[in-house]
Amino acid sequence: MSEGKDDHLWDTCVGSEDEGRRMKRREKNRVAAQKSRKRQTQRADLLHEACELLEQRNQKLRTEVDSLSEEQRLLTEALSSHESQCPMMHCFFSSSGLQPDSMAACSV
Repeated sequence: MSEGKDDHLWDTCVGSEDEGRRMKRREKNRVAAQKSRKRQTQRADLLHEACELLEQRNQKLRTEVDSLSEEQRLLTEALSSHESQCPMMHCFFSSSGLQPDSMAACSV
């Protein structure tokens, strides 16, 4: 009868060792999952921040393009206005045989 009692005690010890290992493994798995989720969140935060910076940069560049386009338009108007009144342009065109329209096409 004492042998059965010893067997039961042995099974209980072995069972508690297995349970201990399982609990340790579960705890390690839980910690690893937390770390993984934290890294994933950090990566998402960095990507979001980079996206916002790129959107700001894109907006600045669009504003600069608009400004430069307006400057080009104003300069083109000024040049056109000047060409019709410039005596040097008339001399150049008459001596070279070029027309003002072809000169404008060459400068573009």
